Amino acid sequence: MEDWAEIRRLHRAEGVPIKEICRRLGIARNTVRRALTATAPPRYERAAKGSLVDAVEPELRKLLREHPRMPATVIAQRLGWTHSLTVLKDRIRVIRPEYAGVDPADRLVHEPGAATQCDLWFPSTPVPLGHGQVAAGTHALPVLTMTLAHSRYLSAVMIPSRQAGDLLAGMWLLISALGAVTRTLVWDLESAIGKGRRVSPAAAAFAGTLGTTIKLTPPRDPESKGVVERTNGFLETSFLPGRQFSSPGDFNAQLTDWLPGANQRLVRSLGARPTDRLATDRAAGIALPPISPVVGFHHRVRLARDYYVRVVGNDYSVDPRVIGRFVDIHTSLTEVVVTCTATDGTGRTLEVARHARCWAGRVTVTDPMHVETAKALRRSFTEQKLARERAERDRLHGRVHRDGHVVQMRALPDYDRLFGVDFSISGEPRQEPRQEPRQEPGHELGHELGHELGHEAEELQGPIVSAEEAAR
Repeated sequence: MEDWAEIRRLHRAEGVPIKEICRRLGIARNTVRRALTATAPPRYERAAKGSLVDAVEPELRKLLREHPRMPATVIAQRLGWTHSLTVLKDRIRVIRPEYAGVDPADRLVHEPGAATQCDLWFPSTPVPLGHGQVAAGTHALPVLTMTLAHSRYLSAVMIPSRQAGDLLAGMWLLISALGAVTRTLVWDLESAIGKGRRVSPAAAAFAGTLGTTIKLTPPRDPESKGVVERTNGFLETSFLPGRQFSSPGDFNAQLTDWLPGANQRLVRSLGARPTDRLATDRAAGIALPPISPVVGFHHRVRLARDYYVRVVGNDYSVDPRVIGRFVDIHTSLTEVVVTCTATDGTGRTLEVARHARCWAGRVTVTDPMHVETAKALRRSFTEQKLARERAERDRLHGRVHRDGHVVQMRALPDYDRLFGVDFSISGEPRQEPRQEPRQEPGHELGHELGHELGHEAEELQGPIVSAEEAAR
């Protein structure tokens, strides 16, 4: 390389003839001529040798023609490849684009207020949930992460589940803290947000209330939301190591304390800090509406006899005085509130239960006041039942005086015969009423008359006599 550069300098800069250059450098004349006519510096190139893959390349191309996405390991099995797999993979990497095509990824430019990338991160550190349950491994609780694409501003919160009510409640919690929302919310294929190209009804209603739109990324396209994917990795390596948590509330408290410092970091790709560009992102976004979107879980059920309602796998007690009526259940990230419409015609809404939401599963949450109310209602029900049974027994077997003796019941016509009173119409035959063993309303009046008339009432206890005999 040095001789080549010296030959060209002597001949072109100093005008030294070829013969003199050969004498000075001690090289052949043809070497000097090749150096002067060359268009590029000399480079050693070794002649290509054959590869072991050359023998199986026709069969390799046949497999890729039929199945362009077949993995290299499967191709090696089909070919009976027994040599180094690296050599075969290198050749497949060169040939595959001829059959599978090329899918280039464009460099994305994020304008202020344009997009927020959303994702779920599942921390590996165990988080106690209470009631002897721990969220870890495959049962880890999701952490909703949202990153403004322009400023790289990060916000996150742990939520109880991946259901639409909890996801939208977490999104509203983070968006309302920012004070504005971007024109697009980017999500991957999260089933509660949408499937394919169709956004779920709950997510569509949420986006419509805020005036934004939700964009679902295609499958196997991590470049579409690489910003939030890097955010998840940042949380895994910078927030989680060395930390222990006593509850989901403790996790969110530690995360909230850590996020301000994380948003002060210098992002090398931007050459700025997220907090420095947040004002620009917020100013270019959409102002929040005066009405909050509907988030959480809302449903109506008729309260059963056991006065408990089920919410996301847990049972919560309700005031038993509204058993049999419809109650409305409102569930947020932190509370479960049960209401009922008043029956006085005013349409007032009465709160009949309020509980802190339990993040564990298969748990029964009971308010002691509801248990005491149920005991009182049960006691009152028992007393009323006994009173009804006594009344029915008295109706069938006669009345009993306070001193214990049985009071005889008489029909009212008996008193007519006793006092010689005839209320029948003249000319019509008198019909003798059939004496019924059942107690009639007038019997109580007869019993009272018996006490007022004294000995007349005692005569009623004896045999029945005619009106003429009574007059004598």
